[in-house]
Amino acid sequence: MEALEQLVESINTLIWSAGVPVGDQTIPFIVIALLGVGFFLTLRLGLVQFRRLGHGFAVATGRYDDPDDPGDVSHFQALSTALSATVGIGNIGGVAIALHWGGPGALFWMWITALLGMATKFSEVTLAQKYRATGDEGGVAGGPMYYIERGLGPAWKPLAVFFAVALGLTAFFTGNGVQANTVADTMDATFGVPAWITGLVAAGVVGGVVLGGIQRIGKVTAILAPAMAGLYVAGALTILLMNAGEIGPALSLVVAEAFNPTAGVAGTGVGAVLVTAMWGVKRGLFSNEAGQGSAPIAHAAAKTDEPVSEGVVALLEPFIDTILICTMTAMVIIITGVWKDFTPTELPIAGGDMTFVDVSADGSFSSMEEPPKTIEVEDGKSTGPSVGWHDAPIAVLYVDEAQSKPFSGTVSPGESKAVATDGTEYTALYGDAAESGAPLTMMAFKRGLSPIGDFGHHIVLLCVVLFGVSTAISWSYYGDRCANYVLGPKAVGPYRAVFVLMHFMGAVLPLSLAWTLGDLLMGVVILPNLIALVLLSPKLAELTKDYFDRKPWKK
Repeated sequence: MEALEQLVESINTLIWSAGVPVGDQTIPFIVIALLGVGFFLTLRLGLVQFRRLGHGFAVATGRYDDPDDPGDVSHFQALSTALSATVGIGNIGGVAIALHWGGPGALFWMWITALLGMATKFSEVTLAQKYRATGDEGGVAGGPMYYIERGLGPAWKPLAVFFAVALGLTAFFTGNGVQANTVADTMDATFGVPAWITGLVAAGVVGGVVLGGIQRIGKVTAILAPAMAGLYVAGALTILLMNAGEIGPALSLVVAEAFNPTAGVAGTGVGAVLVTAMWGVKRGLFSNEAGQGSAPIAHAAAKTDEPVSEGVVALLEPFIDTILICTMTAMVIIITGVWKDFTPTELPIAGGDMTFVDVSADGSFSSMEEPPKTIEVEDGKSTGPSVGWHDAPIAVLYVDEAQSKPFSGTVSPGESKAVATDGTEYTALYGDAAESGAPLTMMAFKRGLSPIGDFGHHIVLLCVVLFGVSTAISWSYYGDRCANYVLGPKAVGPYRAVFVLMHFMGAVLPLSLAWTLGDLLMGVVILPNLIALVLLSPKLAELTKDYFDRKPWKK
């Protein structure tokens, strides 16, 4: 497992670090491609995300639905399925991770990713509708693999197959394993439920839904998505209204930190703008999926004969997901101050969250590229590199929860144990640590709602469970459409079975490995899709102009 983690981390670092040098930093090619294509499409389509946002809401409400139009689900069900895959762990755990590593300024770059991503999402879905295929039994299938092959021509099919294989694998981890892992991590942190039990139960629920296909998925997500989002938004809005006077300063901090970040909790260096931007873009993409090519698969099943009408529905997703919900999460975390807090924490040595970090004389720190296997600790303090939790150093390590007995001995995360000088072995230690992911958001809601009761963290817990399961359900459809494209209808059943198994596996994987695998595959899969969007942009512009010139919804 340790060797696998190191290999995955190395490949992921290459994907997200290779780029254009700017001073002593590097702008990753993926960031350039993602934001560059979004900016290009924004201009090419005449600011469609701003000018046609209202029309998108009108179509999504079903005002122009025609039950006789070709497709499998309504506009609203397609939007709900796609939102169930986007509004989820990224909004709860992903935002917290972005703030932990990138500081408050990461939210600004999430906004930029979303605003440009609205044009990208419009483009993906419009093309998916235009080039979707109808099966022998009347069902439809679409997505980037179809518009790469059908829109660009048969010579591009190898790229379409590469995309389908890559997205099929991405579904196992980004849309499935990370969700299961966050649910299991949260249940363990809150109730002490072993990860394998949570994984087994969640896998059973996911399996019960995904085996029913897109119709059952659409019906379930049409109920779950609005209910979950409503509950979560209600909790966040309550906290923000109770602290209305802090919203302005918090937003000012976000903008200031975006261009001149201070040293962050997890080692963001002073002025490391690109580090902050990278975390904002990575977590923004993970949350709203614009450019990844996943949501077009769900939207391709919508009942319509007007491709652009589904495109305007799709551009709502980054707006709802990132501009609204992610911003609420970030504001709650910033206003309550938990993002920079170190709180008494149990520190399991296994699981990947315990690391070693270099601490400089000025107090700044950074993760180690080649950490030692063990570190000596005397009276709770590391004698060399520091023991870290989520890449932030632990000042003093203790053997008891009351933090009254400092630990002395060696810490070996690779062997999942700490050995005291008297020979006693410990599988967990204690200390003041910085939280990250969903537990950090839980802390924020608990503190923010504490004036009216001790229940804020339970709202996040419930949403984590429901979001995690609903996201996996939606991603199962994305994956089986990829399997169908590459191997045919007979591959769908086996793919769904493996998907359910991988949900269980994701629950028991180390947290860091699950997220890193998700980031790695996400970085790979977007490139073929972005290439196709640029090459098909003339067709996009033609379809868009024709639709709004004709105004078919006014007939």
